[in-house]
Amino acid sequence: MSYTIFAHSELEWVPRGDDDTRSIARLSDSMTQSRANLWRYSPGARGKRHADHGQEEVFVVLDGTLTVDLGEPPERHELSPGSVLVVQPGTILQLRNAGSDELVLFIYGAPAVSGQAEFFPDVP
Repeated sequence: MSYTIFAHSELEWVPRGDDDTRSIARLSDSMTQSRANLWRYSPGARGKRHADHGQEEVFVVLDGTLTVDLGEPPERHELSPGSVLVVQPGTILQLRNAGSDELVLFIYGAPAVSGQAEFFPDVP
């Protein structure tokens, strides 16, 4: 049996890079059949608008409020802590923190594939 424990106090938060104010605690390196990471979004931060054609994804709001634009045309939703969003492959989405507090998300995807995303212009 193999397992990994990620203690909250020992999580390594790595900046996403460039002008991106998001940071990530990588859990996926310990997984073989799926992917999962913790994300921090500072107020005003947003991800790229995209559709992942290879994975279904689950987004769990741990802290703060997630604002997500789903579909085409985009439909905006706000999810409070404890909310869960399940997105099927091919669904266009954009995640953002439109609030004034930090947003923390647990994001899970399966199968463990990457590089199958298609990107679209941001939603204002």
